[in-house]
Amino acid sequence: MRVLGVDPGLTRCGVGVVEGTAGRPLRMLGVGVVRTPAEADTAERLVLVERGIEEWLDEHRPEYVAVERVFSQHNVRTVMGTAQASAVAMLCAARRGLPVALHTPSEVKAAVTGSGRADKAQVGSMVTRLLRLDAPPKPADAADALALAICHIWRAPATGRLQQAVAAHRRTTAPVRLPKGTR
Repeated sequence: MRVLGVDPGLTRCGVGVVEGTAGRPLRMLGVGVVRTPAEADTAERLVLVERGIEEWLDEHRPEYVAVERVFSQHNVRTVMGTAQASAVAMLCAARRGLPVALHTPSEVKAAVTGSGRADKAQVGSMVTRLLRLDAPPKPADAADALALAICHIWRAPATGRLQQAVAAHRRTTAPVRLPKGTR
């Protein structure tokens, strides 16, 4: 499985590609950051993020795209930029028919370090160890993108089995009919 991880952001959008399967050694195929100038108009910055992600998709041909799920912060402006960059990543993947998975920061941290409360240094350290790198990827956005890809590779088999079980249950279970007047 080849996964492009995207840590969305308007100034720095982390991207990383990891290949492998759960239970086997993983291999990093690429890591980097799509940067945009802070003084540029938001629409122009989103175009630059889109071009950068498209280049990564062209070069690495992932089978899946894992994007960090945007969560609420105190700074609404930061959340908006992150959400907009996240939407661009999902749009780029959807155009190509690639499945998109959203993972929360705590899910990613728990998958990679064992603790959903791990700090950036712990995530970077574990990414370095899991991918057998000489040093943690810099900046932290790049390491976070690799962590997203690793999380998806490890979680996808269980998630797929769960979705199949739910679908099978729905096919074999008769719909519940409520008596008239109780709807």
